[in-house]
Amino acid sequence: MRIATWNVNSIRSRIDRVEAWLQRTDVDVLAIQETKCRDDQFPFDRFEAMGYAVAHHGLSQWNGVAIVSRVGLDDVSRGFPDLPHWGEPAAAEARAIGATCNGVRLWSLYVPNGRALGDPHMDYKLAWLEQLRVQTAAWAAEQTPFALMGDWNIAPQDEDVWSMEYYLDKTHVSPPERAAFQAVLDAGVSDVVRPHTSEPGTFTYWDYTRLAFQKRRGMRIDFILASDPLAQRVSGAAIDREERKGKGASDHAPVVIEVEDA
Repeated sequence: MRIATWNVNSIRSRIDRVEAWLQRTDVDVLAIQETKCRDDQFPFDRFEAMGYAVAHHGLSQWNGVAIVSRVGLDDVSRGFPDLPHWGEPAAAEARAIGATCNGVRLWSLYVPNGRALGDPHMDYKLAWLEQLRVQTAAWAAEQTPFALMGDWNIAPQDEDVWSMEYYLDKTHVSPPERAAFQAVLDAGVSDVVRPHTSEPGTFTYWDYTRLAFQKRRGMRIDFILASDPLAQRVSGAAIDREERKGKGASDHAPVVIEVEDA
């Protein structure tokens, strides 16, 4: 089974590219982030025409997550228990959706950005990650195969950014954020992509401005973290940097893993 995650930065703007990529790569399950649309605006028909079932969680023109699968899509959960709220009035955002696909529990996650050090949104981000840690520990205790996939908005290691000097006073690399990411790992999952993509300068995101992609000024912030029963079945992984190229590309690249049958 081939499983992928991709922050598409607006599914309506990039449905043609996503559709072509799925046809070219033969991916079975794709976790999508930043769909930027409500459920009634999501292009369900385009995926269904390719043989994919779809689960989407979108409340406005911001955030939005989805899972599309051609190997089953059962027990869909929109959000997880005790998610922190944001906004006025405070409410849960569309940042998490889970489904069981061919016996594997998969989550598409769009972790809050944090915006700036000291910003209230950073407190929200850390609280969100703490609740994810709590849930991850509970899921790991069940000893079932599952994966947390998506845009984490954290670069957990120095090598995951093009310049630590540039990012020292910015979000994504701060000690509290990195500690929160490590706490999720310690709760019972592991990064199943890095062992297969460990070359220096291997990133998943490049800003649209200042020719960041062309200058290789990126960040590694998109991850697939798997429980032990699933991690043992991962035989390969790749980051499709080519998909960041060309007209109309997302600022993120797809991340793909190969999973052997149980």
